[in-house]
Amino acid sequence: MNNAPPRAGPTALALLLPLALAQFIASYAASNMTVAVSNIANDLHTDVHGVQVTITFFTLTMAALMIPGSKLTDIWGRQACFRLGLVTYGAGALIALLAPGLGVLMVGYSALEGIGSALMIPPIYILVTVITTDLPSRARAFGAVSGAAGIGAAAGPLIGGLVTTTISWRASFLLQVLVVAVIFALGLRVSYPRRAGARPQFDLLGAILSAAGLFFIVLGILQSGTYGWFQARKDFAIGSVVLIEQGGVSPVWPIIAIGALILLWFFLHIRRREQAHKEPLLSTRLFKSRTSNLGLFTQNIQWLVLQGSFFVISVFLQTQRSYSAIETGLILTPATAGVLLSSAIAGGLARRCSQRTLVRGGFVLTTTGMVLLLLLGSVFTSGVLALVPGLLLMGLGVGVMLTASVNVVQSSFPDSEQGEISGLSRSVSNLGSSLGTAIVGSVLVAASAPAAGPFGRALIALVVIAVLGLGAAMLLPPGPIATQPSTEAPPRGRDGRKVEQWS
Repeated sequence: MNNAPPRAGPTALALLLPLALAQFIASYAASNMTVAVSNIANDLHTDVHGVQVTITFFTLTMAALMIPGSKLTDIWGRQACFRLGLVTYGAGALIALLAPGLGVLMVGYSALEGIGSALMIPPIYILVTVITTDLPSRARAFGAVSGAAGIGAAAGPLIGGLVTTTISWRASFLLQVLVVAVIFALGLRVSYPRRAGARPQFDLLGAILSAAGLFFIVLGILQSGTYGWFQARKDFAIGSVVLIEQGGVSPVWPIIAIGALILLWFFLHIRRREQAHKEPLLSTRLFKSRTSNLGLFTQNIQWLVLQGSFFVISVFLQTQRSYSAIETGLILTPATAGVLLSSAIAGGLARRCSQRTLVRGGFVLTTTGMVLLLLLGSVFTSGVLALVPGLLLMGLGVGVMLTASVNVVQSSFPDSEQGEISGLSRSVSNLGSSLGTAIVGSVLVAASAPAAGPFGRALIALVVIAVLGLGAAMLLPPGPIATQPSTEAPPRGRDGRKVEQWS
């Protein structure tokens, strides 16, 4: 007879660690490239704009496929989708590691890593929501995961710079392969809760329309760097056919219009499916919550500002100051420190302040930080020490509001709708990252002013966008967002025993 005491199930830390690490590596993958722009361009015989497009397409792939990925999470299962995403991501990182040219790099990095992220990220936010049942514990859990996202984005330049300078930019992809292997091994040690109810249908046409609409909108913005925003600086042609002559309307707006029309088609499509009592890719109910809509908008702006500011500062330091990748990463360290600090106290802040207050405060700190970058001796002509106060405030602000915005959105819906809202939330955030590099990159390429002029204007554009985000945060309703009690079975370990909840 076995009198040994029963084994305890996995702790909340064991549950959250692989989820947080997966979110960290996906965010790191976007920001670490910014400090290696010059190295990659020289090694692959391309230019800065080519690398910028590669980075933008990585985040765009995530944004375009995040909603279909969330639906597949409900169809294939959360754990299976998470693991498949890890394998796809790891394969993409391996291909990028060995890429002989920009085209292969885009296949591995922009396409496969983006697809892998779209498969593994929705389960992260679904699982965090269903294993926590009250606002304080959910805030701590989201603080860990959202903090990992912010830290990955903020620490990416430092880690990427260190690896690029001491070894090679390719070693950064090797690091990603190793981390993915560790995450996969950690994930095998725990079993996450399953979704209750019948598996939904997959809306293939809806998936195609949503991805195509987002693709054309970001593609249109990218064209501004080549053709200008309003008047085409040269002929716009497909093959040998000139569609828009030099001096005509910029192709930016026709391409964006195509994307907008496709998205309109998408919304009409999902509404028709609902009326026919068929499963849509995304329920229109998700857009009827004013609180959630405002939270989604603030999420988009947060990632746009974070990714855009890192890109513009990194490119300036490398192209205008001739700093190495590691020097660029070290200069951005205050932002990393700010994100680390604010993420560490996210749970405590959630107990003392409403989510609305945290989002507002985060935008105020972030905007103030960017203004300081412009004002303290003119960031683009003064010494690097002038960057420290502004970058620190930016990091603090981003860390404060990332967790709060996610909590606002996810907690606005019951567990039965977590799959859909998680995909929509992550899609909106990654679309913000895509727009950040696309908009900033277009300003840098299009500007004709010498020296620091284009970089200053790009940062001013980000300040204006951040103010718009603050305006949306001012409209958020007061008080904490009420959470729905979880109706799903608690998470269990491989031995079937109930796990310790995050509390």
